[in-house]
Amino acid sequence: MLLTLSVLWGGSFFFAEVALAALPPLTIVALRVALAAMALWMVALFVGLKPPRAPKVWIACMVMGTLNNAIPFSLIVWGQTEISSALASILNATTPLFTVVVAGVLLQDERVTPGKITGVVIGFVGVVIMIGPAALAGAGKSLWAQMAVLGAAMSYAFAGVYGRRFRTLGVDPVLGAAGQVTASSFILLPLAAVVDRPFTLSPPPLTVWGAITALALLSTALAYILYLRLLASSGATNLLLVTFLIPVSAILLGVGVLGEVLAPSHFAGIALIGLGLAAIDGRLWPCALRG
Repeated sequence: MLLTLSVLWGGSFFFAEVALAALPPLTIVALRVALAAMALWMVALFVGLKPPRAPKVWIACMVMGTLNNAIPFSLIVWGQTEISSALASILNATTPLFTVVVAGVLLQDERVTPGKITGVVIGFVGVVIMIGPAALAGAGKSLWAQMAVLGAAMSYAFAGVYGRRFRTLGVDPVLGAAGQVTASSFILLPLAAVVDRPFTLSPPPLTVWGAITALALLSTALAYILYLRLLASSGATNLLLVTFLIPVSAILLGVGVLGEVLAPSHFAGIALIGLGLAAIDGRLWPCALRG
């Protein structure tokens, strides 16, 4: 599920870049969450799930929708108006570092350890090597855009920690995903209408609608069902390691689908990411020592 999630979220950077050719940032994220909400409620009704009635569940959905959708989606898409998707994905890969710190402070069972810190640093270096140092060429420019993506990573970290309460509330992952994107839709749709005035824009081409649809159905609706399942079973820190795997998935898809060739830097980056994940997980080293 973690690998599948990395593919779904990895595509979001590409789809957002396509959509930005014709639509402003807030309109893109508003359409993304609104379409995802409609799709998820259709799935919920189809499988016989009823909307939650408890106010505490809807409060959790509102907080989660703000931290996990409204804030980071808006910041990342706005950031991509100034920086490349490659640099954005590198900055997004700081999410596990923030998560290790936030979870370590707020959660009793996810304390900070030297192994976790070491693993996060190794994994992040692997991401930079694999994507290529050239992606950092513009790192000295567009400071606010870069800070926006880092802010999104921080917001994801808090969302990962807060989202664990869905398990204690007994909320089905489909309903949890539907609830959070519905909540974020109530925030983003009126905001986009006031700021972007999308009704004054020319109709976008079919390629842009295709990118928006993929963002909504694949990178949001399906992705957040997997997200909540993984959050319940694996914890915030392990779940958000997915940001290390996103560039790996993108590169392997390029090899398998587009016939691209793996460079030595790709192998080195993937190896470092694997080493970093093993260090954060913490189970490999005791097994190796016992062996």
